[in-house]
Amino acid sequence: MRRKTKILVVDDEFSIRISLGDLLRRDGHQVDVAENADAALLMLKTQSFDLLIVDIKMPGMDGLEMLKQVKEDDAEAPVVMMTAYGSIDSAVKAMKLGAIDYVVKPFDPLEIGMLIERILKNQIMRREHQLLKHQMKTCGSYGPMIGRSPAMLKLFELVEDVSTTDSVVLIAGESGTGKEVLARAIHDQSARAEGLFVGVNFGAFTESLLESELFGYEKGAFTGAAGSKQGLLDAAGGGTLFLDEIGDASPKMQIDLLRVLQERKFRRVGGVKDIETDFRVLAATNRDLEQAIEAGAFRQDLYYRLNVVQIHIPPLRERQDDIPALAEHLLEKLRLRLNKKTHSISPEAMQLLLNHNWPGNVRELENAIERALVVGKQKQVMPADLPIALYKPEEVPADESLDAWEREHILRRLKHYHWNISQTAQALKIDRGTLYTKIKKYGLSREP
Repeated sequence: MRRKTKILVVDDEFSIRISLGDLLRRDGHQVDVAENADAALLMLKTQSFDLLIVDIKMPGMDGLEMLKQVKEDDAEAPVVMMTAYGSIDSAVKAMKLGAIDYVVKPFDPLEIGMLIERILKNQIMRREHQLLKHQMKTCGSYGPMIGRSPAMLKLFELVEDVSTTDSVVLIAGESGTGKEVLARAIHDQSARAEGLFVGVNFGAFTESLLESELFGYEKGAFTGAAGSKQGLLDAAGGGTLFLDEIGDASPKMQIDLLRVLQERKFRRVGGVKDIETDFRVLAATNRDLEQAIEAGAFRQDLYYRLNVVQIHIPPLRERQDDIPALAEHLLEKLRLRLNKKTHSISPEAMQLLLNHNWPGNVRELENAIERALVVGKQKQVMPADLPIALYKPEEVPADESLDAWEREHILRRLKHYHWNISQTAQALKIDRGTLYTKIKKYGLSREP
């Protein structure tokens, strides 16, 4: 659902505030009003607006002075000025000060409605352009996937190769790493981009419901089947079928899927006629399917059908270099969506993001940034804005000697990198030999 645009009307005339406010609300906007510049500036300290409509002639601080102050605080703030017929010179001066347009009183309701719609559309396009520029400037990417670590750059190269083919791709990775995001990016860059991207999550349905959703059904196939229904396999024709969490598929569903992948045919529930289909298959799993095969929980022949090309998305804890660029990208995306003025992350908050283990991966990071934007009151994300799991003071060791501090710091880094000596040494900016010496010196050992 589209978010309502927030508009602030500033005019000392009561009739203008009421009539213009009602007009804009009828057009679907959320409208606040202020009777003078001081009241409006006070509101702007705690709220953000998509558009300001300000009268030029007001007692006390006039509209031009208010415009100057607004632009000093936020140079990108969109402001439309209102002026009487005989004061066009003031409107021209306002345009030079940064107003994006002006309307002349008395204004035509249809005209002002069209003007505001045009301005808001331009604002959306400008924000999307800013986001794209920011994405290109800060990091490597493939579609919405962000990263500049060696692991992600290698992943983008592989994805670029498979996007131009029709090969089956198995995307592996922990929950929250962005498997569906990557699948959509592959679809969007493929020759099937004009077709539908149809996703089905095998962990979200019972077997019987999943069967009717995936294959469709004929009239009378079961109680309540009053008519025939097209399934997702039908809908995906000419496009891409995304099998999400394929490791959760039941034994019967695995057999049914194997037939579809081998013969490119299927039957609706209750049907007797084979239906031919043409779609590309992308699958995703957060389980180790080879272990599932050994345990008898997943068919080996289906695995071979799905595992033509495997792409593994590394967890966020294994690509710490990506966290700053990814966090800044998410901040830019979310602040535009939420209409927040927070534009950067403080060094202290960024350090907390770097120190966290991110069991929920990119999804958890996005939630943390969104939380910070919702509760934050400053132009930077501060440590206290982050979830409590991230914002907790480090314990001070009882022994405050330099050796004790070094021991605790090295132990924390070792735990963070799951005792990966190479990654820990790189983070500490020492060589592996030095790290081994300090581990021995301080008697550090990995907990079972």
